[in-house]
Amino acid sequence: QVQLVESGGGLVQAGGSLRLSCAASGRTVGRVTMGWFRQAPGKEREFVAFISWNGGSTGYADSVKGRFTISRDNAKKTAYLQMNSLKAEDTAVYYCAADRFYSGSRGDEWAYWGQGTQVTVSS
Repeated sequence: QVQLVESGGGLVQAGGSLRLSCAASGRTVGRVTMGWFRQAPGKEREFVAFISWNGGSTGYADSVKGRFTISRDNAKKTAYLQMNSLKAEDTAVYYCAADRFYSGSRGDEWAYWGQGTQVTVSS
């Protein structure tokens, strides 16, 4: 089992930055891929980014490529999502996810989820 707790959300003006954190715990947290998803009101959950267990591979949704950066610190068992040049359309609840084997964009394939953190970008 892996437990995930997100933090770092908040209200920011368009063009600003935020850094989300996802703290992981559990017996099998060592070699899990970690990812970020988001869900805006009235919309389906969408993939944002993933990072492999050793940080050697990352991937991003086209909508955030060049603005968001995913990273992780395995010593701290924490993944991060640095979000720059934020836009109003980035407003959503952001969820951290983890899985031992999957790293794709299908949310229903990820095994572990956090509770989410709200990001609101004012225009």
